[in-house]
This record gives sequence, structure tokens and C-alpha cells, in this order.
Amino acid sequence: METNNIITKIDHLGLNVPDINTATIFLQEAFDAEIINESYSRALPPLEASDELASTLNLAPKATLHSCRMIKIGSGVRIELFEIYVDGQRQPIKSSDLGLIHFALYTDSMHKAIQKFEAAGGKMLSGPNPFLFPSEKGDKNFFCYGLTPWGTTIEFITYPDGMPYEKNNNLY
Repeated sequence: METNNIITKIDHLGLNVPDINTATIFLQEAFDAEIINESYSRALPPLEASDELASTLNLAPKATLHSCRMIKIGSGVRIELFEIYVDGQRQPIKSSDLGLIHFALYTDSMHKAIQKFEAAGGKMLSGPNPFLFPSEKGDKNFFCYGLTPWGTTIEFITYPDGMPYEKNNNLY
């Protein structure tokens, strides 16, 4: 199928974490994540970003990279984990702040996904809820949010019968 789209997909998301090994273990235990590449290892000395690199990557001045690895969860978008430190580093944002506020993981078993997430150290903000918007509602369509141990918001979603809006477009 020919398309006029120049961009064909989201390749990966970048996520800065306080400890890459702890974050990786959590993601493996909670979501069966797999490491697919170790770009920069903690075995190497920390890499302080030059002014040029800080500008290129939108880093704070004097930020140091300690580790970087790519993981994948299921067949979805890959996640590039970073362990970057800088004096004055901010806490994770809330969903009401500007910027990337969460990523969603589809599950066929909401309750099992929640149990595994909590057993790995995640904190659920609620149980499963019906979708909020009419174009997403369905008898079996549910979502809920949780927080990773380092504060990133993750949404769990399930819509086994599809989304109502899919009937009115040609996305799939």
C-alpha cells in the first residue's frame, strides 16, 4: 500500500531511570522485557556531555551518562533506557505536566498484568476502569494507571472487541 507518510512508525521511546540495572530487573519481572542492546555499559567510565552534545541531546549542562540499553516488551515499541545524572535533577512529571506523560501497554489479562506489576514493585493508582471517552467505550474495554518504582506512569489497556472509533476510519 502506497502512502504519503514520510514517518512510518514510532521506533522507540527514551526513558531516564535512576538505576538502569534495577529498572531493567523491574521491567523484566513486570513485563518480561528483553535486553536487545547495551549501547553504553556501566563498566565504562561515566561520559560527561560536552556543551555540543548537551545541546544536541537537550541535556542539562554537565550531565553524565552512566549507562544506556535498549529493551523490548512483547512486539511493541522498543524502550531505550538511560542512566543520566546531573545536579538539580528533577523528579518524574505528573500526567498534568507538559511532555510525554505515560506509555500504554496492551494486555489480554488485566488482572494478571496488575498482579505481576505489583509483585515486581510497581504501585497501581487504581483498579481497571471503563474508558472515559465515548469513542473508546466497550463492554470489555478497560484501563488503569500505575507507577514504576522510579515514578514513570504506565497505563494498562485492554479492548478485546476493538475500539468503537476503529469502525469509522481506515487505520487498520
